[in-house]
Amino acid sequence: MIQSHAMRLFIEHGYDETTVNQVAKAADVSPMTVYRHFPTKEDLVLYDQYDPLIAARVAARPADESLVRRIGMTLVETTRSVVGPRDDVPATGSAPPSPSPSPERELLYARLRLMIDTPALRARHLDSQFATQKAIGDALLGDAPDPDLEFRVWVAASTCLAAMHVALMRWAQEDGRPDLPDLIAAALAAAFDDDFS
Repeated sequence: MIQSHAMRLFIEHGYDETTVNQVAKAADVSPMTVYRHFPTKEDLVLYDQYDPLIAARVAARPADESLVRRIGMTLVETTRSVVGPRDDVPATGSAPPSPSPSPERELLYARLRLMIDTPALRARHLDSQFATQKAIGDALLGDAPDPDLEFRVWVAASTCLAAMHVALMRWAQEDGRPDLPDLIAAALAAAFDDDFS
């Protein structure tokens, strides 16, 4: 609830122009409550709960898949579960697509636009990407990783996340119109010359 009020204010008034006190007032909570849940103003935009979901899904993929395939397919499938199915293609036997995007898709797009447009958020995004990379590494490596495997996992995770980042930027440039999971699959395919659809 706090994050949704913050996003609304950031979009309406601008990120730099909106204070944490204004967010607290809009959410009808104290500024201390905002800081308890979101230690920094940047966290109001960048915080999400995708890393545990990604970690659980990457660990559940078949162990005989290559690291790149395990990570890449997890990113595509997790994104599809978060943003929902393509709006223009109804699932077999289902009703026509909804004319409006899912709330999660809208929130992701708004967060991404703010990150692109706000230098402080762009810088913090690297921290967020590192946290995702670490969650993937922890899920695949366990408690006592082999140094060579650890190196390969970090390279694979970093490269897959870089491809995903390019897809996210393209999605934002095209105003969120393309199917995001398909864009991520295309970016991964371009990077690894493999099919991720």
